[in-house]
Amino acid sequence: MKTFLLPALLFFISTLCVGQKLGYSTLTIPDSLKQNANAVLRLSQINIDVTSQKSMTIKSLRVMTVFNELGIRNLDLAESYDKNKRIVKIEATLYDAFGKHLKSYKKGDFTDTSVADGFSVFNDNRALYLNFTPITYPFTMVFETEVVTSNTAFIRPWSPVDDYLVSTEKSLITVSYKAELKLKTKEANFSDAYRLEKKETATSISYSAKNLFAKKREELSPGFKNTFPFVYFALENFELENVTGNAANWSDFGKWYYSSLLADTEEIPEETKLKIKQLVGDEKNPLEIAKIVYKFVQEKTRYVSIQVGIGGWKPMLAKDVDKLGYGDCKALTNYTRCLLKTVGVPSYYTVVYADSDETKDLQSDFASVDGNHIILALPSDNNLIWLECTSQIMPFGFQGNFTDDRNVLLVKPDGGEIVKTKTFTEKDNLQATKGNYTITPDGDLLGKIQIVSKGLRYDKEFGKERLSRENQIKNYKEEFSNINNLNITKITYNNNQAAIEFTEHVELEAEGYAQNSGGKLMFAVNAFDQSYYVPKKYRTRESPFEIDRGYTNEEEIEVTIPEGYIIEAKPNAFEQETEFGFYKIEFNLINPSKILCKRKLIIKKGIYDKSKYESYRKFREIIAKTDNSKVVITKS
Repeated sequence: MKTFLLPALLFFISTLCVGQKLGYSTLTIPDSLKQNANAVLRLSQINIDVTSQKSMTIKSLRVMTVFNELGIRNLDLAESYDKNKRIVKIEATLYDAFGKHLKSYKKGDFTDTSVADGFSVFNDNRALYLNFTPITYPFTMVFETEVVTSNTAFIRPWSPVDDYLVSTEKSLITVSYKAELKLKTKEANFSDAYRLEKKETATSISYSAKNLFAKKREELSPGFKNTFPFVYFALENFELENVTGNAANWSDFGKWYYSSLLADTEEIPEETKLKIKQLVGDEKNPLEIAKIVYKFVQEKTRYVSIQVGIGGWKPMLAKDVDKLGYGDCKALTNYTRCLLKTVGVPSYYTVVYADSDETKDLQSDFASVDGNHIILALPSDNNLIWLECTSQIMPFGFQGNFTDDRNVLLVKPDGGEIVKTKTFTEKDNLQATKGNYTITPDGDLLGKIQIVSKGLRYDKEFGKERLSRENQIKNYKEEFSNINNLNITKITYNNNQAAIEFTEHVELEAEGYAQNSGGKLMFAVNAFDQSYYVPKKYRTRESPFEIDRGYTNEEEIEVTIPEGYIIEAKPNAFEQETEFGFYKIEFNLINPSKILCKRKLIIKKGIYDKSKYESYRKFREIIAKTDNSKVVITKS
């Protein structure tokens, strides 16, 4: 009997394995890598071969097991191309949970599409992508590509961590290059928490990692690139859209940038020169002259992006911008610079990584072709004033949260220089609210408020004046969501661009704001500036936390209770100061029928150790609770 069963069992196993790739079976994934994971990166293998200054081949093999629909976003089944980047190979293979082959996808199965960036009227970037919808989970996808490009200015950074909630079984990258091209590397966020291996020769370098567990993103965590290990690569001698370049350091890079991309773009038509000089007149102050030129550019031009070839990096000719009346960030910034130059005011074309949600720095110690936006730097009294030249509505000298507080590159004829844009402090980012409201015997609220916003608060609020009335009202109902049955009766705005202050005057009413209980009325005194935010509680916090921008809120609201009522109970004043900020609220009796609510909240920017997270959470919890403090009034 045993003699018969053994061959039969072996035959069954061999039959089961036909058409299967056991290495891709989910059964072979360690349980430790499945924990907290929407997907597991089984293998990421990248080989970059820089055969010359004008040629680079990139081969990529990516094996991803996806457990659920949240892991789909990590498949990344696409490859970009353009006139200088050719896709040699692109294919994908699908396996089921047991490693059984289900389907193969060749180049013809991929969809060819333009890579629209949302603002360019035309660009020459395209991509092939696989429009894939899974039928069941889990599954494994093998995605393999090979591309050849003449652009050697960009070598993708490498991280062994693909994303939050994604484990890594194995990840490696190898870069091979000619020694005379001088490859530079920078390692960031390396620590004992990640077991990384590095191998290096005179003409190659490789990094690898194995068995990295999935991490959950914790609230207020610093940005992904500031949290996980990254390796950055760049060649000192490179090619960018058929223009050879050198980036040994930022000074050399800036000199190359100016001579290769800017120097031959500066011609301004004589007619425009004359017009600018007439507008400037007898004005001698460089700052006032710059204001005149900035206003001229805002009124004459509009922002339109055209990204083709070197045009993705080299600005349009200034004379073409003058003729056409439009351009992208490069063109409009360069045009403004050239106009200023004609009237003797120096300014600097400035490369920046722009993003309002996450501050991204150019790396001061690692020169490379980087950044995604251009602004203008205007020297003034040993300081720099920043001009956003793409906006027709932005005040002179105000940059907002799109480019604040980050390293940027000044491009000068004699070399580049890394400097930092303006950091708005908690004092700069001020919002001050003053006003009054009356509670009627029926518990209704009738009020008027004035809100003045400065600094980055201005940036957030001044766009309200261009909204429809319907959307303005919608915004206030969201801002004052604590007030039920809110009705906005009047809105007026004052946008003081010279002072960079935005003032809102709002008249409003709300039926039943005060709750009636047995003839007594109860309501939150602080009606217009309540904070609800309380960070999530963690049993064990793993990462530090970041408050990316500080701010100050000040409020004075006078509250009048109905005639014939007295204050039966009112909240006590409260004050607390911590390293994260300051909070104070008072409820002062002006007379028996009036209460003055004074409130001040300061939140400080900073990166704090994880051990302090619970203290910050409790600070915000106290603020949210105290802001909702209620007064009780009753008939006398």
